[in-house]
Formats: sequence, structure tokens, C-alpha cells
Amino acid sequence: MKIVIANDSHFKYAEVICETIAESAKVRGTGIAKRTPEYIQKRLHNGNAIIALDGDKFAGFCYIEVWGHEKFVANSGLIVHPDYRNQGLAKKIKKEIFELSRRKFPNAKIFGITTGLAVMKMNYELGYKPVTFSELTTDPEFWKGCQTCKNFDILTRTEQKMCLCTGMLYDPETKAKEAQKEPKEKLNSKAFQRLKSIKESLFLNKKTK
Repeated sequence: MKIVIANDSHFKYAEVICETIAESAKVRGTGIAKRTPEYIQKRLHNGNAIIALDGDKFAGFCYIEVWGHEKFVANSGLIVHPDYRNQGLAKKIKKEIFELSRRKFPNAKIFGITTGLAVMKMNYELGYKPVTFSELTTDPEFWKGCQTCKNFDILTRTEQKMCLCTGMLYDPETKAKEAQKEPKEKLNSKAFQRLKSIKESLFLNKKTK
């Protein structure tokens, strides 16, 4: 298994990457922003993506999005092909894309929004913290990407203040200060699960009324 920084030679995988993202959204029943092969190829071309390959077979992927004149970056589209799931590959890809983000954009705040508890746990272990949406980028193009998510109406109803997703943020300036203090506590998975359940109960019940 090779996990490498993607480039133009990986353009041929753009279609299967998009298909895998779309299929994952259907299976999990959660919101994932759809992307076109052209959109993915642009990230491959500028070196803002990590791809995992088993020989020539696609295994996993994640890419970087840049917002607010490089003040914010997001690690998006984390996906593992069904043939390679439950092997710890997602965590390895997540670590690689995070380190690539830190190298290319050392002063940027790294953020993400997700409904997946597994992704929340990976983010937390890398140093992310749960935050309100107001602490994330205000770039309209980022939020425009949520339009293909089935939960977009919730984001619209709350005037972009919250959704079923949880916002998480890594702030390099804050982390530098915290490094001099006590070690962080372990992730409270039950707290994240309760938060997710509360959001689903609140927003989905309103939607069905």
C-alpha cells in the first residue's frame, strides 16, 4: 500500500474517487458534498491531495481546500474504497493530509465539518477542537459546497449557524500555547454521540412537521 501526495499522473482515478464518495453517502445516509472529476483533478494537479494505492488499484483519498486567502484550510473528501475499509487506512490518510496541510499552510487554521464519530475522533487526536460554525471560514464558496448535501435545508433554516455536522478546528497558534500546559484529555465519544443525537432529534423532527 502506497500513500502519496497526488499529482497529474493520478487523473485517471478522479472518476472512481467521485463514485466512491457518492456511494459512501448513500450507504451511510449522511451528507457528503458531491464533487466532479474536474474538481478532484484540480486538487491532484496542485498537489493538494493524498491518495492511497494498492499497486494500481485505488484504495483511499483526501484533499485540501484553501479558503480566506490561506487563513483557513479544510481536509475534505476523506474516503476509503469498500475493499480496504476497517483496516485503519482512513486514519493513515487523515494523518498524511493533516501533515501536508501543516507543511504547505503552516499559519492556517485547519477545520472540518462532519457527522461521522470516527472522523471526529481522528480530528480530536490530531488536535482539533469542537467549535461553533461562526469560528470557521465565512467564505461563501465553502458553504456553497454544502448545497449537494441532503441536510442543506437545515443549514439554511439556521442561517448557517449549525447543522447535523459538528465543526472542528485546529488553530496552530492556540496549539502552540497549549503545548506548554497540561496534556489534553481523552476524547469523550459519548458526549459527541449525545450531541449528534440531540441535533438529529431537534432538526429532523422539525423537518417532518
